[in-house]
Amino acid sequence: MEVNNKYIRFDWAVKRMLRDKANFAVLEGLITVLTGEDVKIEELLESEGNQDSSNDKFNRVDIKAKNSKGDIIIVEVQLTRQFYFLQRILYGVSKAITEHIEIGQMYDKVKKVYSINIVYFDLGKGSDYLYHGKTVFTGVHTNDLLEVNTKEAEELRMRVPHDIFPEYYIIRVNEFNSVATTPIEEWLDYLKNNRIKDDTSTPGLREARKKLLYMTMTDKERKAYDDHMDDIMVQNDMFYTAKIEGRAEGRAEGRAEGRAEGRAEGRAEGRAEGIILTAKNLKAMGLSVADIIKATGLSEDAIMKL
Repeated sequence: MEVNNKYIRFDWAVKRMLRDKANFAVLEGLITVLTGEDVKIEELLESEGNQDSSNDKFNRVDIKAKNSKGDIIIVEVQLTRQFYFLQRILYGVSKAITEHIEIGQMYDKVKKVYSINIVYFDLGKGSDYLYHGKTVFTGVHTNDLLEVNTKEAEELRMRVPHDIFPEYYIIRVNEFNSVATTPIEEWLDYLKNNRIKDDTSTPGLREARKKLLYMTMTDKERKAYDDHMDDIMVQNDMFYTAKIEGRAEGRAEGRAEGRAEGRAEGRAEGRAEGIILTAKNLKAMGLSVADIIKATGLSEDAIMKL
């Protein structure tokens, strides 16, 4: 590995570099490794996560694309915790489906959607760094998989539901602690540690080695990128501190009460105070109310009163 090479973080690249058609190959490589199919992006589609402002540095970033088969592919990067994350990705997929079929069209125009979610926070329980979900219909008594009739190219064919229903990939970056030996592990090593092997043959990473080098950025781009990395470090430290303080206060309160109810109440109060502290700090850093809501789950009214 070329230890002197420094590569740009993926979330920064998604927002500012990988939207260029000349750089599609990087994103195509990630999707190809995940799905096991050779994917070619035809175009990028309008997406609400394409914003780029001084107040969105902790916001999710996303790309919505169409591949050569007409499938819709949503790639999202989420840096901060969101309490209703699964509901949000379901909503995003549903919205993508309805946006790409016009009123009056036949249902055969419904697009297959792939939702790829790269998260840098603790999503919950689970020991793996990669999860894949798709819809199957299983016989309650026979345990067989349902196949359905569909008309394609004037022919009746049999298809399984997961060929039609959305598929979901969740990449839990912080859970990756392995030595990179497979293509998906090499991608995780880049996503977590910004490392790319100098002899890599993994789709997307070969192109990333040429296009996402830190030293190829202009002075202005490097300054903005370095500020972004500093902001992320401060944010992570704040969330970790709030989490530890909340746990400590909860345990202290629980011990003082000496009862199970006291412990539960103490933990709850500690977590609540930790969230409020985090919201205050984010507000002091100049984040928008919308971003603080996403990061903490507090209401707009509660944040305005801080």
